[in-house]
Amino acid sequence: MSKDQSFTPQEPVSNIEKALQDADSVEFDQAQLSEKDLARVEKYLSAPIHSVERKPFSVSLMMFMLISVVIGLGFLSRFIAWLVLE
Repeated sequence: MSKDQSFTPQEPVSNIEKALQDADSVEFDQAQLSEKDLARVEKYLSAPIHSVERKPFSVSLMMFMLISVVIGLGFLSRFIAWLVLE
């Protein structure tokens, strides 16, 4: 769709649907990479900087940290309320 085109409420829904489908196909066409570009991406991702070993994700640590922060903020709010209301 060009810059000077705009939809008005009087346009049929089919025109709007067609424009949306055209926009989706343009985005899909632009998302395709050539073989040369894919090789460059693969080379970039296989660089040593991108192959850092990480510890596995720990759900229990995340839950512990979340509960700790919530409890800490609760104590902080009670302390502030105690200071203000005293």
